Amino acid sequence: MSIVAIFAALIFAGAIGWWLNRRAGVLRQLPDSETTSEDAAASDAAFLGLEAGRPAVVHFSAPWCGPCAGVRRVVEKVCDDLGGVPHHEIDIDANPEAARRFSVLSLPTTVIFDADGRQRYRAAGVPTSADLRSALEPLLA
Repeated sequence: MSIVAIFAALIFAGAIGWWLNRRAGVLRQLPDSETTSEDAAASDAAFLGLEAGRPAVVHFSAPWCGPCAGVRRVVEKVCDDLGGVPHHEIDIDANPEAARRFSVLSLPTTVIFDADGRQRYRAAGVPTSADLRSALEPLLA
C-alpha cells in the first residue's frame, strides 16, 4: 500500500513540476496595462543605456548560470540576422539593482523593449530563435 502512495506522490510532483515550467522560455507579449508609462519607459531606457528610437533586447544573466549561455547565442544570432538590433546582457551579480528594478526572479530572463523604451515582451528561460524573431520583427517595421 505504501508503494502506491509513493508512486501517486511522484506522479503528483511531476505534474506540478510540468505545470510550473510549461511556460519557461516562451515569450509573452505584455498587455498595455503592464507596459510602462512614457516617463517610466524613458527612465528605464536611460537606466539600461538603451539607444533611443530603436527596439532592443536585454537579457539578464550571471556567470554561474548555465542556460544563460544559450540565451546569449540565440539573442546574438537573431539580433545580427535582423540588421543589428541592439542587445545588452545584464549580469545580476554585478548589477543587482537592475534585477530588482525589472523584477527578475529567475535566470535567464529576456526582455524586449520597443523604440520608445517600453517593455513589450518578456520570457523566463531560453526563448527559441523563432519566438524571439517573431517578437522583434513587428517592432522593426
